[in-house]
Amino acid sequence: MSKQEKEQQMIFGIRAVQEAISAGKEIEKVMIKKGLQGTLFQSFLDVVRSNNIPFQFVPIEKLNRITRQNHQGVIAMISPVTYQDAEQLIPTLFDEGKDPFVLVLDHITDVRNFGAIARTAECAGVDAIIIPETGAAAVTSDAIKTSAGALHSIPVCRVRSLISTVEFLQNSGLKVVAATEKGAIDYDKANYRGPIALVMGAEDRGVNPKILTAADIKSRIPILGDIESLNVSVAAGILMYEIVKVRE
Repeated sequence: MSKQEKEQQMIFGIRAVQEAISAGKEIEKVMIKKGLQGTLFQSFLDVVRSNNIPFQFVPIEKLNRITRQNHQGVIAMISPVTYQDAEQLIPTLFDEGKDPFVLVLDHITDVRNFGAIARTAECAGVDAIIIPETGAAAVTSDAIKTSAGALHSIPVCRVRSLISTVEFLQNSGLKVVAATEKGAIDYDKANYRGPIALVMGAEDRGVNPKILTAADIKSRIPILGDIESLNVSVAAGILMYEIVKVRE
C-alpha cells in the first residue's frame, strides 16, 4: 500500500478527529503526541475516552514518520469495518434460532494470522469474531486483504475485557472451548454440540490463564513432530472444522 493510500485511512488534527467521532466514524485508535496540553486537548481526550476509543501517547517523531501533513499532535486511524456489540449480537443470534458459534482471539498480534483465521472462520460459518481493544492485530486493510475480504462479511466485536466477555458468553449459554497444548482432551474427542465460543491464544503465550481456568473444554491438538506448536491460524482451522463436523 502506498503512503498516500495509508494517509487516506487516517484523520489528522484535534478538531478533525473530534468531528469524525461525533459523526459516527469508526475509529481504530488515536495516537497523541506526548506532552500535549490545553483546554481544547483535554476536551478532545474526554470525547475519546467517553467513546471507548483506544489511544496512546507517542513521541512526536512517530507521528512525523506516519505523515508530513500538519497533524497538530493527533492522528486517528479509521477502521475499515464497523464493530458490533457482542452483548447485543449474541441474543440476536439466539433470536434467529441459531446455536451461536463465535471465535475469541486472545491477543493475536500478527495481522496475517488474524486475516487467515478470519478467512477460515467465514468459510466455517462462524457467527462472529471477538477481539480485544488493545494488544492485538486490528482490522486493517492488510488484515482484510489476507482474509480475502472475509472481514467485510463476518461480524467483528471489539471488547475492553476478554475475561469479562468470556464470562458473558458462558452466562448466555455458550460452551467455552480453549485451545491449549495442556488440554485434557484431544480436539477430536470433545463434545462441541450446542452454542460454542472457541478461544485461540497467541502463539507465544497461549490463552490467558484466567480464561483457560474458566473454559468448559480444554482441547489439545497432538503434536507428533519435534516442533512444539502449530501456527495459530492452522490450529484455529483444525478446531473450527472439527466443530463444524460435530455440529452438522
